[in-house]
Amino acid sequence: MSNVLVIKAQPLSSEESRTLKGLETFLQHYEAKNPQDTITLLDVFKEDIPEVDGTLLSAWSTLTPGVDFSTLSKEQQHAVTRFNELTEQFLAADKIIIANPLWNLNIPTRLKAWIDTIMVAGKTFKYTAAGPVPLTTGKKAFHIQSNGGVYKGQDPASLYVKSILNFVGIQEVGEAFIEGLDYDPEHAEEMLTAALEKIAQQAEEF
Repeated sequence: MSNVLVIKAQPLSSEESRTLKGLETFLQHYEAKNPQDTITLLDVFKEDIPEVDGTLLSAWSTLTPGVDFSTLSKEQQHAVTRFNELTEQFLAADKIIIANPLWNLNIPTRLKAWIDTIMVAGKTFKYTAAGPVPLTTGKKAFHIQSNGGVYKGQDPASLYVKSILNFVGIQEVGEAFIEGLDYDPEHAEEMLTAALEKIAQQAEEF
């Protein structure tokens, strides 16, 4: 029995989004194969995902010398508490599924805000004299991304997501790309069908 955390980073509906068609296909086949697992969906466009901004930075700076949490403003307390909740949610997960579109060769900014919550020195990695060392173990991840062109996993966004997951200790990262549909619109439907069929198979093996 696994605790599965699903990160949905696409604000559109599944009728409008190839990313979400891929995610829905993945989850449908995964749940059928693993009915005992607990699946938690985090929609980064609807949920409260604190950004690393002046509020958080000033709060962390204030807390560093050992100042009591109660001295922070209500806004700072909320941001720090929610940020920590998201870190702990990630740490509690056995499997992580991330689904996002490729926007301007990058990930959506709301996904970047969530990624910041899993990059926490002392919790997901630590600094040593030999360099940073990951602290998370026993996790695996799967990344679904839709691209207008064909990149075969070499675009900046997918490379970034994989490198972040590797950095914190997740070495087993599966990938699925729905790509090239904008480049070759005449064959878009059959390309989408083929991509979804592959995703269904990958889900059953994840």
